[in-house]
Amino acid sequence: MAEKAPKLTRIWNGSALPLDRVARMNMDGFQMAVGEAIARGWRVSTLFALNRGEDTGLELVAVFADDARATLHVSIAAVENNWFPSLTPACPQLHMFEREIYEQFGVVPGGHPWLKPVRYAGPFPGSATREIPDSPEIGRAEYFQVRGEEVHEVAVGPVHAGVIEPGHFRFQCHGENVFHLEIMLGYQHRGVEEAALGGPHKITQRQMETLAGDTSIGHGWAYCQNLEALSGAQVPPRALVLRGIALELERLANHAGDLGALAGDVGYLPTMSYCGRLRGDFLNMSAALCGNRFGRNLLVPGGVRFDCDVATVKDLEDRLATAEREITQAVNLLWNTPSALGRFEHTGAVTRRQCVDLGMVGPAARACGVEVDVRCTHPTGIYQFTTIPAAIAHYGDVNSRAFVRWLEIQRSLLFLRERLRTLPEGPLRVDCAPLAANSLVVSLVEGWRGEICHVAITNVQGRFARYKITDPSFHNWMGLALALRGQQISDFPLCNKSFNLSYCGFDL
Repeated sequence: MAEKAPKLTRIWNGSALPLDRVARMNMDGFQMAVGEAIARGWRVSTLFALNRGEDTGLELVAVFADDARATLHVSIAAVENNWFPSLTPACPQLHMFEREIYEQFGVVPGGHPWLKPVRYAGPFPGSATREIPDSPEIGRAEYFQVRGEEVHEVAVGPVHAGVIEPGHFRFQCHGENVFHLEIMLGYQHRGVEEAALGGPHKITQRQMETLAGDTSIGHGWAYCQNLEALSGAQVPPRALVLRGIALELERLANHAGDLGALAGDVGYLPTMSYCGRLRGDFLNMSAALCGNRFGRNLLVPGGVRFDCDVATVKDLEDRLATAEREITQAVNLLWNTPSALGRFEHTGAVTRRQCVDLGMVGPAARACGVEVDVRCTHPTGIYQFTTIPAAIAHYGDVNSRAFVRWLEIQRSLLFLRERLRTLPEGPLRVDCAPLAANSLVVSLVEGWRGEICHVAITNVQGRFARYKITDPSFHNWMGLALALRGQQISDFPLCNKSFNLSYCGFDL
């Protein structure tokens, strides 16, 4: 009889549990447990290394999401002799996580098929208890090369022609056709995870809100939820609703901006101009909530810092009605223009199989027909009491990614109208007690790019022994690389914008 795989520990989004209750196993058992998890259709939310000191040595912590049952599953495995067998050949979702562990800790995932740097010229021998060098070497790596008659290489970045974050793209082409794209990041690294150690510090909340500047509410919410779970705080209903309003305004601003930018990439200026302005309108609505267009300083552990009075509610309702009418007109112009849609359709397609294998998340995954949306599958906060149906398309191309954004815009507008109309009375926040010691908590939030995952592990003093952040871009950059295969290199700006991934959210 075949040996049965060890069980992983079940946990729910935004709930904490003592570390001694987390399933621990050797590496053989860990391999079996991962294989069983993938066979059941679970996703990898994060995998990272934990170094709590000489007594325990280096350990791997894995978090899997069971979307069908709204549960998470966690396990910890001991690493011996700075080596562990790579799980990437059996589970491609892990390939980037294993490379990151190798880069940060010098631990070799034996048999990894593509062990190259994630951010640094590696391996980068860092650890959760050591400081990052002042000038880590970034951008130097061995790239694949395609050789043959008329084959050439095109290098783009890291410095770009517009106001954009730095990132390096290297294309292997035959004429205009792209054989392969490699993406090198790391230029925006700020050491946020390392800075969180020993926290929470007074500055930690601000750092979390600027992990990816356009996702301040998403990352800020995940951080606050971790602290609330570890302290046992119950966020008041009014604060839960205000958080949901802020998150959906953040989604609206970015989706509107993306639709405008996609229109601009194919030279369709009416939708580009309208949506560019409407993005600003949605940002200004966030400023009406808290004084900051990106929603910073609104969230605080235990609730929110600012209220929304009757006059502000009425003002937001009027602005939303105007914005809904205008964005409908602007996007319909795009959908009714065959020449624009002709550039969207069948461009940069990612198959459903590729999407699942890579563990893609957010609109990029939903455009492939994969129904993964934390608001539906692992709801917390106001999303436990209301439903926003996941927006799905099926062709995985630029058109599908654009259409998913449009569906989400409509559903977010409906959500905001209902929540503003039924905003509950009550306090805005509660005080948080000291954090539980020797505990673990996982928080998932559906940011506008997709699933945000924050994991906090505390030490015996109730301070952060490890704080791991996985931005949705970490799951999706490889999807962009696959989307370019077989495409014209001139399609890269359009494909890139249809994913619109974060450089700094990836680099941390």
